[in-house]
Amino acid sequence: MAAALQQTPMTFRSRCSPSAQIQTQSTTKLSLSSTLKIPKLTIKPLQRRRGRGASGARMADDAGGSYANALAEIARSNNTLEQTAADVEKIEKIFSDELVLKFFRDPTVIDEEKHKIIDETAKSYGLLPHVSNFLNILVDNKRIDIIKNIVTEFEVLYNSSMNTELAIVTSVVPLEPQHLSQIAKEVQKLTGAKNVRIKTAIDPSLVAGFTIRYGSSGSKLIDMSVKKQLEEIAAAGLDLGDIRLAV
Repeated sequence: MAAALQQTPMTFRSRCSPSAQIQTQSTTKLSLSSTLKIPKLTIKPLQRRRGRGASGARMADDAGGSYANALAEIARSNNTLEQTAADVEKIEKIFSDELVLKFFRDPTVIDEEKHKIIDETAKSYGLLPHVSNFLNILVDNKRIDIIKNIVTEFEVLYNSSMNTELAIVTSVVPLEPQHLSQIAKEVQKLTGAKNVRIKTAIDPSLVAGFTIRYGSSGSKLIDMSVKKQLEEIAAAGLDLGDIRLAV
């Protein structure tokens, strides 16, 4: 893949932070047969949730949901839903690089070149055949630009089917695994979910501490950051002056 991208100013990063997961029951690890047949991809319109904002965002969500649903159906038919979800996390990491996304959005780059990069990436990251095929279909259909929407919608479908609560933990520096495990247990108590998946993010503006966002579309927030405390102090009309925080 690196050789194919020498003429383009971008890099694919292979680092994928593992998700912390708490399970009350053991899960069955599914294996992929080498003779796996890739079903035909069928895009079906979804009935969307209301109140999602501007029409442009709703259209992107609608399309993203349809493609995500199609991918989930293929994964279920092949009994590879768990592995497909892991591949979708890899895709999220790959396309989090704006230079990568820019390359695939560039109309001056022919589809053959994009297919070549996808095939090499699939081999490098060990993507399932139907996931690689799915990415190529997005290129053919000129829909690779909504890949982030597709990832988000797929996560919703996967978490719902697995009775899993997704919690996004944002901190100034990476938290230790035991701390993430403790957070997962607390979120599980709050939600009653069978499983909890932890995704991490870094935000230096928090100063110290961390936030936990969970619930439908991240609607619930636990804010234990110093930034929040400073905002509350400012809202109360107090002047910190030259006081410095020891963090």
